[in-house]
Amino acid sequence: MNKTLLVSGCWFLVVGALLGQDARQIVAESQKRGQSRSQQYEGTLEVIGAGNKISLKRWMFERIGSYGASKAILRFTAPAEVKGVALLIVNHQDRASDQWMWTPALERDRRIALQDRSTRFFGTDFSFEDLEERDVNQFDYKFEGEETFDGQPCWKIESKPKESKSSQYTSSLMMIRKDNYVVIQIENFAKDKMVRRIHYSDVQQQDGIWVGRTMEVLDANRGSRTVLKLEKLQYNVPMKEESFTLEALRRG
Repeated sequence: MNKTLLVSGCWFLVVGALLGQDARQIVAESQKRGQSRSQQYEGTLEVIGAGNKISLKRWMFERIGSYGASKAILRFTAPAEVKGVALLIVNHQDRASDQWMWTPALERDRRIALQDRSTRFFGTDFSFEDLEERDVNQFDYKFEGEETFDGQPCWKIESKPKESKSSQYTSSLMMIRKDNYVVIQIENFAKDKMVRRIHYSDVQQQDGIWVGRTMEVLDANRGSRTVLKLEKLQYNVPMKEESFTLEALRRG
């Protein structure tokens, strides 16, 4: 066998392994820098549909724990027809999250089945799956190069869900800023088709954590988008575990 070809082949295998490792390390560092014991904010949502028709919604979001061991409650506060509708999300390191939605008008909660996670969440362009956390251990990663995006040097990283991770997406492409490791865009694909894009802007530091305070979600199939702005954002505020239960979901 040609020794040059053998050496070259081994070199490419080594480089490929290093790039795969680096991609995972970059995502892990991004999550590490975003860790906090808790988070809360008030969200203002503009849902922009066909013909640029705009509907406005507001919700409160609270989360305790971080990445794979967290719980969150999201509760609409306006307009009147959705006020009180809430979602409890219990995230896991080794599988998809558990989710329950509370509807005050029906006075009951229902578990969101895995097959329903790809549907839109209550008239927004977020799917139920988009509202859960992306734990680093549930995905495989591939380094796709570097690019200047939104005026910032970024890493491009592809992620694919492992078999243990139930997902509507077959792959995602992330843009991660080099200076602060903030994810500023995620494009989610079903096979080769981009079906949803989440773009983060207005990146600021809050309580020592860099975060995009504006999120724009594009549903490529519908051609609609939702712009979420985080207001009164705080990290590491005191919260109690009992505030993140089905009983708390029902109490409002």
